[in-house]
Amino acid sequence: MKKLIISGFGGQGVLSLGLLVSYSAMNMDLNTSWLPSYGPEMRGGTANVSVAYSDGEIACPLVSRPDVLTVFNEPSLAKFESAAASGGYIFVNSSIVAAKVKRTDVKAVYVPVDEIAAGINPKGGNIIMLGAMLAALDPLTYDAVKRAVEKVFESKPKLVAPNIACLDAGIKYFEEKVRPCLQ
Repeated sequence: MKKLIISGFGGQGVLSLGLLVSYSAMNMDLNTSWLPSYGPEMRGGTANVSVAYSDGEIACPLVSRPDVLTVFNEPSLAKFESAAASGGYIFVNSSIVAAKVKRTDVKAVYVPVDEIAAGINPKGGNIIMLGAMLAALDPLTYDAVKRAVEKVFESKPKLVAPNIACLDAGIKYFEEKVRPCLQ
């Protein structure tokens, strides 16, 4: 079973990113749960989502020890860093979060999503992060994630290509800038 917490401010695509991970798992015939949590203020307020997927049953949708923690703002890093599973990943939107992960028993990955997205799709930072996260989301495949992105944006066909480009850019960033440092 893979467990994730994705957190940030409302409007950063946090819940959508979790939904894309769940759809990707469904594309691979895996069981999945998606449990959002957000403040009453919505845009600009805090938001997080717990996602789990497995080829077996998922007994509880709550995630307390995520294998993958993704944070889009500093309050989220402060709140959830200690919850991440030892040996897991913490993905950080380094465009906004200046703080560094303090723990040494996790793989910290800093992704400047806003800078990468600026030249492709300024609203696609969450999709950039999805691409960067893909290496940590086994057994999810590129094809399953790409089909999820296409499905989510099928009602807005002009957004499909830019969001696939964001996905590819996130993967490229991870492969070129992050993977060599993790080995």
